[in-house]
Amino acid sequence: MTRHLSSWVGLDHEAHLALTASAETVDTIDHLIPGLVRDEVASRLTAQDPTLWGPDAHERARVRLGWTSLHVSSRELLERLEGLFVDARGDGLTRVVLAGMGGAALGAEVICGSAGVPLEVLDTSDPQAVRRAFAGDLASTVLVLASKSGDTVEVDAHRRAFVEACDAAGVDAWSRIVVVTDEGSPLHRRALEDGARDIFLADPTVGGSFSVLTAFGLVPAALAGVAVHELLDEAAAVADSLAEDDAANPALILAAALAGPRSTIVLTDAGSGHVGLTAWVEHLLAESTGKAGVGLLPVVSETPAPELNRADALECRLVGLDDEPSAEHALVTAAGTLGAQLLLWQHATAIACRLLGVDPFDEPEVDASKDAARALIDDDTAPADPAFLDEGIEVRASPGLLGDASTVAEALLMLEDAVGPGGYLAVVAYADEESFPSLPRLRRAVARRIDRSVTFGWGPQVLHTTGQLHKGGAPLGAYLQIVAPYAEDLAIPGRALTFGQLRDAQAAADASALAARGRPVLTLTLTDPSQTARLTALMEG
Repeated sequence: MTRHLSSWVGLDHEAHLALTASAETVDTIDHLIPGLVRDEVASRLTAQDPTLWGPDAHERARVRLGWTSLHVSSRELLERLEGLFVDARGDGLTRVVLAGMGGAALGAEVICGSAGVPLEVLDTSDPQAVRRAFAGDLASTVLVLASKSGDTVEVDAHRRAFVEACDAAGVDAWSRIVVVTDEGSPLHRRALEDGARDIFLADPTVGGSFSVLTAFGLVPAALAGVAVHELLDEAAAVADSLAEDDAANPALILAAALAGPRSTIVLTDAGSGHVGLTAWVEHLLAESTGKAGVGLLPVVSETPAPELNRADALECRLVGLDDEPSAEHALVTAAGTLGAQLLLWQHATAIACRLLGVDPFDEPEVDASKDAARALIDDDTAPADPAFLDEGIEVRASPGLLGDASTVAEALLMLEDAVGPGGYLAVVAYADEESFPSLPRLRRAVARRIDRSVTFGWGPQVLHTTGQLHKGGAPLGAYLQIVAPYAEDLAIPGRALTFGQLRDAQAAADASALAARGRPVLTLTLTDPSQTARLTALMEG
């Protein structure tokens, strides 16, 4: 008789969190959990013990564990957030735009998406997206600038474009800007100098991947109209259970399943009700685990996922609390309120990192990408000439990849051949999402055809999220960049670089960084939107 594991967390006979692990994962979980219980990992994590990940991670962990108590500490923001919302609506500010990258955007996006509350997220340097964000009714717009470091290149460019657009429309820009950043950062100093509508200082004990319940997630969500106190209540309802050193703790069960032999984590949503949660989990897993040559590969997929016929794939399916638990092949199902799910995945990820032997709070490749982006501001180097041109598509590649290829079709075959057993193909599109909505659908078709895991992401957002795994994780990936055209470029006020030049330079810099680490990279630069159909046909086979 097969056996599966189930764990249920609730208060007052009401479920807040439910987790089920299939029979195929039970042996792994049974093997790992006794050590986690014996070492009191769950309670030590909640007590913010920085020694959990070894001596090399101690100093960083010492100042990065504040997220475990945000369901309590973030309540001090609630009265202020309510006042900000009331005052903003009183001034007719009903349209909320969030300019942020990586964790500074994904947290608020999942909160608002799950609540069904409109929030416009600007997490790109694509000129069409930037122009569209600031072409609306600026008199009714409030812009949230979210950057922990305060010098994120994209966010600084967004600020400059917004101020110029407001000046042209006769609107006071800074009366419509709310800032979330570190104390003393360049953005903090400018907000003070220019008189921002409000300034929220980031919690210094929380890093970007774990910041969803800090001001980064709560400020834009509250401005958009989400009752964020309910989110904190949902997290608080499960916090004590996640701190228990007990084999039934769902965070321990999930962590053990994640750290098992199946390193491809297929994230599917089968009616969880939480819009964008799979993308947020993807970012959390990739950025936390992808370093030191190891890491979990999160794949956001539809149901059923093509990857599930692979022996290294574990499906984590997000479902609703009213759904019947499942014990299917290599499957973990997780259900819960949004606040409960957010806290569960954070605890499980941090614990899985202990099992994998990596520091969950180190983000060396993300930091390197940010440094490279800053350097682009002063770099006027022209892009390298393409290896060849095929019907208007410019083809560039890392050294040794193309061989004798002279067409796009042949180049794609070379890239696919570079994906070895256990490897994956990452497709990154430097394009405007609204102008090229069909590009994400390529992921599923390619995964079916090449029988490898395939991920999809938008650039340059990927540089702030899964890029950590691409460059710091196991050297198993091959990378396809699709650089799409835009109808009209847009200047970055006060900079010599335009938004289009910045976007394209970020793609080139990332390709160079990947190639320097021995990763195969193919870059296809489209010179006309109509070439998308041809590329799609080639990739779908």
